[in-house]
Amino acid sequence: MTTVLDPTSERVPSTRQRLARPTSLDGQIVALLDISKPRGDIFLDELERLIAERGGSVRRYRKPTFTKPAPVDLRHEIATQCTLVIEALAD
Repeated sequence: MTTVLDPTSERVPSTRQRLARPTSLDGQIVALLDISKPRGDIFLDELERLIAERGGSVRRYRKPTFTKPAPVDLRHEIATQCTLVIEALAD
């Protein structure tokens, strides 16, 4: 069992079942979410290359600022257009 803590001041932790990881990236649309910290784009550039080599396609997204959660409309766009999400944290 893995415990993930939500840094957004969660008062009562919620419990969620982890989804199964896909066996392949073939046909997957992967959202790469840059949280707007320095050098996150460098990390995501390399991930995009690796995902493409493995048959996945990538859509890039960027939060307006790393200091707040992603806006609702951005989260909705990602959820409706992509099958997987990778969020980059880097300095």
